[in-house]
Amino acid sequence: MASSAPALLGGSLKGKVALITGASSGIGAEMARHFASLGCRLALTGRNMETLQEVTNECIRRGLDKNKILMIQADFELEADVKRTAEETIQKFNQIDVLVNNAGVLTAGSVETVSLESFDKIFAVNVRAPLQLTQLLAPQLIKTKGTVVNVSSVVGKVSMPDFLIYSMSKTALDHMTRSIAEELAPHGVRVNAVNPGAIVTPIIKRSFGMTDEETAQFFEKMKRNHAMRRTGTVDEVSRTIAFMASNDSSFTTGETVGIDGGCHLLVTKVPI
Repeated sequence: MASSAPALLGGSLKGKVALITGASSGIGAEMARHFASLGCRLALTGRNMETLQEVTNECIRRGLDKNKILMIQADFELEADVKRTAEETIQKFNQIDVLVNNAGVLTAGSVETVSLESFDKIFAVNVRAPLQLTQLLAPQLIKTKGTVVNVSSVVGKVSMPDFLIYSMSKTALDHMTRSIAEELAPHGVRVNAVNPGAIVTPIIKRSFGMTDEETAQFFEKMKRNHAMRRTGTVDEVSRTIAFMASNDSSFTTGETVGIDGGCHLLVTKVPI
């Protein structure tokens, strides 16, 4: 008699090749660790090789052989680095099954204060690089009937003061997700996005030069923007991404999946 025990969520990813961009910290680092525990072969990108090596060591401790991990130092403002990332991944593994476009940058600013230089940088990393990488790897993804998961944000769905350009970039990424999903669906390639709310990661502290205390105060205030009265964690995001990348979501494409504790629902902030 066959076992009635459910299969491991994301278990179909075992042995697959996943490219995770921006894997040296935050959501990307947790994705690398989680995908390693599922038995994926990994190509990991980051600007800081020291922290990327730390993540790689953690993946090895999760049971993934070091020969199944490729580290790529890349700055996704540069088209040449994006192109090299695609080339080195295929050269190492000769295939790709999962592309996770996670690398991103964040700056604050309103219509009165934002600079065009910030616009160019944010759109280069958050929009142009995912488009370029998906375009370069599309032939390989078609061969494997692979999946693409774009890491967007709740601010791609709702407006937030002082995050004008960042919000615009994530809205563009969401629409790109839908458009490419329709184009690649006949080839068996699925393309989805996830839209996290406030997730406790280093990007806020790093982007705004905050102290530890200021960062903690920021995330405490952000709880009021979420119907669930709390912020999210990187593992909550990584598990959802694994679901979207695996056969567990085999009939889902073109979706933008919220992981935001109900942030998108609120018109007014909630009392804490």
